[in-house]
Amino acid sequence: MTTSGRTATHCPYCALQCGQWVDDTGAVDARAFPTNGGGLCQKGWTAGSLLDHPERLTTPLLRASRDAPLTPVSWDTALTHVATRLRALRAGHGADAVAVFGAGGLTNEKSYLLGKFARVALGTSQIDYNGRFCMSSAAAAGNRAFGVDRGLPFPVTDLDGAEVVVLAGANVAETMPPLMGHLTGARLVVIDPRRTPTAERAVASGGLHLAPAPGTDLVLALGMLHAAVVDGHVDLDYLAGRTTGFDDAWSVAAQWWPERAERVCGVAAADMRTVVGWLARAANRYVLTARGAEQHAHGVDTVSAWINLSLALGLPGREGSGFGTITGQGNGQGGREHGQKADQLPGYRMITDPAAREHVAGVWGVDPGSLPGPGRSASELLAALGRPGGPKALLVFGSNIGVSAPDAESVRDRLAALDLLVVADFLPGETAMAADVVLPVAQWAEEEGTMTNLEGRVLRRRRAMHPPPGVRTDLEVISGLAGRLDVTGFPADAGEVFEELRLASAGGPADYAGISYARLDAGEALHWPCPTEEHPGTPRLFDERFAHPDGRARLVGVDHTEAAEPPDAEHPLRATTGRVLVHYQSGAQTRRVAELAGIEPESFVECHPDTAARAGLVDGAWARVVSRRGVAEARVRCVASLRPDTVFLPFHFGGAQAANNVTIAALDPISRMPEFKACAVRLEPVDR
Repeated sequence: MTTSGRTATHCPYCALQCGQWVDDTGAVDARAFPTNGGGLCQKGWTAGSLLDHPERLTTPLLRASRDAPLTPVSWDTALTHVATRLRALRAGHGADAVAVFGAGGLTNEKSYLLGKFARVALGTSQIDYNGRFCMSSAAAAGNRAFGVDRGLPFPVTDLDGAEVVVLAGANVAETMPPLMGHLTGARLVVIDPRRTPTAERAVASGGLHLAPAPGTDLVLALGMLHAAVVDGHVDLDYLAGRTTGFDDAWSVAAQWWPERAERVCGVAAADMRTVVGWLARAANRYVLTARGAEQHAHGVDTVSAWINLSLALGLPGREGSGFGTITGQGNGQGGREHGQKADQLPGYRMITDPAAREHVAGVWGVDPGSLPGPGRSASELLAALGRPGGPKALLVFGSNIGVSAPDAESVRDRLAALDLLVVADFLPGETAMAADVVLPVAQWAEEEGTMTNLEGRVLRRRRAMHPPPGVRTDLEVISGLAGRLDVTGFPADAGEVFEELRLASAGGPADYAGISYARLDAGEALHWPCPTEEHPGTPRLFDERFAHPDGRARLVGVDHTEAAEPPDAEHPLRATTGRVLVHYQSGAQTRRVAELAGIEPESFVECHPDTAARAGLVDGAWARVVSRRGVAEARVRCVASLRPDTVFLPFHFGGAQAANNVTIAALDPISRMPEFKACAVRLEPVDR
């Protein structure tokens, strides 16, 4: 839709996918849309400045050898070089010698074509994406409990009528500020080790800030479930009619009375009982989890514990109440639905399901037996790079893994050990500058496609302007490589790809068969599943039944386990990581926006003043944050409200300031998500 020279599209950053107007010069204005109500955050307002940024990549770059500099080459030279190297590595070492790494910021069309490219053109099982660092624990817990994974199974606007909202590990005032507009009438409860701006809003609204020790969120949820049962707040009719498994969940929670839970997590038992009472007595109430609850080596069980509490109180599947998970990346939902995740095929089908393989193979025109099985998850894939039996080449689309992956120093070593690293990007991020081949690609305002936001709503990304000369879309890159590998069936046109995606997703849990560009362009609000062109879409799941065959939700017995790396005498502090208002992901984009970088130009480490003093540090000094894996340098910010045993680092900075230099790649046994939120560190002074 274009009006007065402006094109209606959506912000390139978080999963709210706020409405924007963009004109053919790249100027951005806010657009009224249900998720943002006509507002934008600072990141959204300044997104257009990257379209003509002086560091914008506009020509392919190639190294003649690993020690040689990157030099400009033609597209034909770059793509032919990549295809030739891929052929040789596959011939010498097998199809799994080549790996692909995608992103939750790619459009549905890119995610789909990238997964197809990996499995059909390359024949490799080695494909995963950075959503494994973001939503995989919430997805696994949602599938286990409800039979389907959709971040919010209700429209964001339902939150407008909420009376009580519990935000478990969510700092939405900084990560997605327009969402706060939907929470103005609610009493907020924020669960976070830090007194974040969201927590401040909660206290100001008459709510509470609960500050558990990092890695103990599950204990808090168990203590609250215990309080719900003992204090008579459980909805017994709902449990009997709509769920199974309560006895299993209670057999564990019975051992975690609030006073015992308090000794482990540090949250007062009285506060646990207060919050449960608020939830039980409110007519409209929600529990929402985010990365703080999920990015743990037991993140799936932690989310399950919050789901158990929500089910015990009768929240999910009732209009005006519910449980949801707040998706982070722009297409975090759609990005995991269409095949760039190691264990999934389009439509959120599992790659091990024979019927799913047969359906997708039929759409692709290949033998189901030719499709590889599930490969390594993201962290395991990165750890295997360049090792015996591991991939020797990696193609990266839309991810800056040299900064964003846990134990980042080790990941950078693995990237350096590859025979071939190819990165498609539009700015010279840390991973791109370490590559053998860099392919310059279009930005959000320069391409067509679709995104799926945190509420499962499929949105049109519309092109407002053409990319700079020399720049191609990711779809054109994939199509060009497929052609040079003598493989057909990889169109570069987004509309053509989406039509195939519709067929491939038909009948799957995330069914897009009834969604078309025509319907979206006509202004229809379409949430999946949408199986036919006559179907109105499904804005609210679970009103009548859950997605398991018996229609019931599952409570699961889950118990606390210690963080993978508890503090000790040498590393006495717990480090946790997260986002700040003006930056996004690895910061490769927002650190290049002068207005944003001027607000937060460098990394910092929040710590209690007493913690700083014990390390010989003062506010404003530079510190070394030291773990068993590496060191991150950051400027000290003394915060009296922070737990004395905890420090916080933002993960938006690279090089010596990268927070993930210290994080641990301990993985959840189900989701394979790394434990970003808890590792053992110490603080040391730095001479500067």
